[in-house]
Amino acid sequence: MTSPSEQILICSCEDTVPLDADAVGRGCKGSEILTARNLCGREMDRFRVIAAADRALTVGCTQEAALFLDVSSETARANAIKFANIRETAGWSNDAASASPKMAALLVAAAEPMPDVASIKLESGGVILIYGRDQAAVDAGKLLKDHLDVTVLVAPGAHIIPGATTSFPIAQGKVRTARGHLGTFEITVDSFAQSLPSSRDVLKFGPVRNGARSNCDVVLDLSGGNALFPAADLRDGYLRADPGNPTAVLEAVLKARDLIGTFEKPRYITFDASLCAHSRSQIVGCTRCLDLCPAGAIAPAGDHVAIDPNSCAGCGQCAAACPTGAASYAVPPEDALMRKLRALLLTYREAGGEQAILLFHDEPHGAPLIDALARFGDGLPANVLPVAVNEITQVGLESIAAAMAYGAAATRFLLRARPRHDLSGLTRTIALADSILTGLGFGGSRIATIETDDPDVLIATLRAIPELPIAPRPASFRPVGAKRGVLRVAMGELQRAAPAPVDVIALPTGAPFGAIEVDVGGCTLCLSCVSACPTGALRDDPERPMLRFVEDVCVQCGLCQATCPEDVITLKPQIDFRAVTAPARILKKEEPFCCISCGKPFGVKSTIDRVIAKLEGKHWMYSGSSRRIDVIKMCEDCRVAFVASEGFDPYANKPSIRTTDDYLREREGIAKPDKDSN
Repeated sequence: MTSPSEQILICSCEDTVPLDADAVGRGCKGSEILTARNLCGREMDRFRVIAAADRALTVGCTQEAALFLDVSSETARANAIKFANIRETAGWSNDAASASPKMAALLVAAAEPMPDVASIKLESGGVILIYGRDQAAVDAGKLLKDHLDVTVLVAPGAHIIPGATTSFPIAQGKVRTARGHLGTFEITVDSFAQSLPSSRDVLKFGPVRNGARSNCDVVLDLSGGNALFPAADLRDGYLRADPGNPTAVLEAVLKARDLIGTFEKPRYITFDASLCAHSRSQIVGCTRCLDLCPAGAIAPAGDHVAIDPNSCAGCGQCAAACPTGAASYAVPPEDALMRKLRALLLTYREAGGEQAILLFHDEPHGAPLIDALARFGDGLPANVLPVAVNEITQVGLESIAAAMAYGAAATRFLLRARPRHDLSGLTRTIALADSILTGLGFGGSRIATIETDDPDVLIATLRAIPELPIAPRPASFRPVGAKRGVLRVAMGELQRAAPAPVDVIALPTGAPFGAIEVDVGGCTLCLSCVSACPTGALRDDPERPMLRFVEDVCVQCGLCQATCPEDVITLKPQIDFRAVTAPARILKKEEPFCCISCGKPFGVKSTIDRVIAKLEGKHWMYSGSSRRIDVIKMCEDCRVAFVASEGFDPYANKPSIRTTDDYLREREGIAKPDKDSN
């Protein structure tokens, strides 16, 4: 699992953390395990020597990581030091005596390399719009006027006391629309009016107009009404507080004060438009990401969607739901997270750990709960392995499947009691995973959420998880590659490791796997579905009229169903584990129609026969000479040559068109003039 040259340095934190170096070493095979009692204090010189050796090093302490990095910078060290928290997550627990396998797992997982994350820059010039309903908005402006370029907008009817001097403009109005992000907000205001300098006891305003525009870098919303943006807490540069709560207002003011300058944020989503299955030929197929994005950062853009990285809040639901892998998460990528889970679970099992329960959590909410549990409660159970992620909703089916295949007994997602945004994506992922796990014999209750802000509720819920049988043949595959590829591998490994493997499992609507059913009686083999299919799951045959289907690459986008002019295609969400090696399945085939001139097959025999039956002797263009109908029986090359050699005029037999003048002449007994009479 680890390089022979690696050192792992763990500290008992002045004997508050029980350490068993031999037990940790059984999981961290090939690594040198070093122990300390007071590494950040009396044993700092020892750390300095170890760091100067420049071997791969993982330190089992995160509290003093900054100190250790400062000290190591004084040496000639080139290799980065990795840090793992084994104190709050394992050592400070009622189960600490049996937590050595967990410590080993956390240490090895921390050393798993993570790729660099690209970033984008947001520029703020410090122009702020404070939108309020009363004097609180003006008071906030007074606190910020020496730091930012302030404009205050108050709701019509607000009672505002005029100032002795004008420090910043105050206007009235009601925000109609708001869009943008930190540095580029654009606000449209109705009932807009500027304040009058002649105001005496109460601030008065001039003429009112609608549709006024305001551009600003920061918006501080103290209106007390509905948020100006969906998932408002996730919008960079948009701050909101209850105007009746002075503490919340002051906190928002302090945050706003610092929003000037250049800021970097991760580019959370990597997007490949060529893989997107949103639309073809203005017919809409997949809308999963559009339906789930809480920040409104995704919009249609022709055959694909476009993701605005400036507005993206990084919830990851688009990536978790994307069936093709066009949208994939970058903090970290799916395969990197899966490799971390692999290191965690394989090490835990090798060190003697049993009944591993993965606990996905984020840093802002989950980490403080775990810390509180360690400091003031029982601490995490020895078999609960915490996995910190940027956003809980970034975790997709590929990670859940891989975790179960690696031998996890259960997975829990630690969420806020009141989530910051809609969790529909995670809910669907859990429902999909449950269907697959139940179908493979794992049973229910394997995947669930824990929605709480209370550490006592957290520990009670974790303790209540019953002992569950794990995969009898745990996998050890190392995932590398794009999202769809690692998902396919994870599903295959999960089936091989399952208690009761089956070949086919029915899935809920919206699953990224499935087949299609075609009413062959109604299908004309027009092959419109083949042209629309973005993944190549539907295929034709260049030699004969045929519709073929490759289930392994079908993502259930629905474009074939929406495109079919005969309405004979139905989606069938399922996972067929045999599909990865199965050949293309023939859905329908017919005899070709062969050109009566050169013999080349060029169409579907039944279709051309049907066209001939409808036209022969019944349509003016094909009346008269029987040779005219032969044109339809020829391939495109012979047809052109035949028409040219025969000198056919397609309009020769066209009936005359009766006009209003013709009817009038007939009524008046006037004969229609001969067209050649002149």
